[in-house]
Amino acid sequence: MRLLDLLERAVPPEPWAEGDNIPWHEPGFSQRMLQEHLSQAHDAASRRAGTIDRHVAWIHRSLLGERPAQILDLGCGPGLYTIRLARLGHRCVGIDYSPASIAYAQAAAAAEQLPCHYELADMREAELGAGFDLAMLIFGELNVFRREHAAALLARVRRALADGGALLLEVHTFAAVRRIGEQPPSWTARPSGLFAPTPHICLTEHFWHDESRAATSRYYVIDAASGAVSRYAQSFQAYTEEEYAALLRDCGFGEVAFFPALDGGPGEGQPELQVIVAR
Repeated sequence: MRLLDLLERAVPPEPWAEGDNIPWHEPGFSQRMLQEHLSQAHDAASRRAGTIDRHVAWIHRSLLGERPAQILDLGCGPGLYTIRLARLGHRCVGIDYSPASIAYAQAAAAAEQLPCHYELADMREAELGAGFDLAMLIFGELNVFRREHAAALLARVRRALADGGALLLEVHTFAAVRRIGEQPPSWTARPSGLFAPTPHICLTEHFWHDESRAATSRYYVIDAASGAVSRYAQSFQAYTEEEYAALLRDCGFGEVAFFPALDGGPGEGQPELQVIVAR
């Protein structure tokens, strides 16, 4: 892209028209994202270790009854949840689109000889398998998919569960997605960062699409040395609690329960997210 292209950009863009997601699968981006997952300075990509420990303890105790289970983790990242669950006696399958995260998870599981299998794939296209006691899709990942893609994925997950199995979702609240879209534009200058390993400027703008009830964030990354411009975009679908429940029932789930956080507590750490358990 050229700088001139920024002046001729579509305003507002159509949701998902400029890419389904940030390019987690690109090797360089994937490696930089892995460092964000592993950081103990923030909870922006994954949670810090103590928070994950609390979440895993709640999943093990409250959802799995402290009994060994077969677990499917969609969007597993570097295996921070599955590794801990496997240590508690569960067998885990993780699917993620990031090659660096999958390599890290595979190495971590092998180092402890844990019963984990990891697959590099887009969860919307991967073979999910069957017989799982628990399927997980956390950290708001469901919201990055178009409604029809989310519904197709959830229906496949339902078929992958064993009788009596549960789906654990962590999703964005409607208000949180709307806030994403209503943020003002901004820019930052960095010596390196998630979008580029070299000095660059990142211009960011956000849009709320009232008709489709979705938000889009668009990023223009300008290389400081050459002036070359790269564009990235990400859209988020908003749902009310009633819409989440209806979506899950349409996909074959019966019982749907809401929780404020992944430890069953008040959810003070990340109030923009809420938890759903469906059976």
